[in-house]
Amino acid sequence: MKKLGLIGEQLAIDYLKSLGYKILAKNYRCPIGEIDIIAQDQDVIVFVEVKTRKSDAVACPYESVGQHKQQKIKEVAQWYLEETSSENCETRFDVLSIVMKSPNPDIEHFREAF
Repeated sequence: MKKLGLIGEQLAIDYLKSLGYKILAKNYRCPIGEIDIIAQDQDVIVFVEVKTRKSDAVACPYESVGQHKQQKIKEVAQWYLEETSSENCETRFDVLSIVMKSPNPDIEHFREAF
């Protein structure tokens, strides 16, 4: 993973923790793909895709989470739920869009993004 992506994911984790989320997994991988962050928000398991960019001049980072990526994340989430015997838990899919503006990054949180 590129350095910018690693920085963005750490910012996302810090941000989610500040909201009271419990981080269950980072960069969860299974045979069909990967999810950046899996967290728990009260009784809800949240699958989080993090998109980080240096600038939003061309497009906002969240715009790169298209239908294909969303479907892949859902499939990996199902794998995680089965693996952890959590199929009956309430779930949600969020996107964190991070633009590395100076001096502070701009973080947009899209709850229930898809």
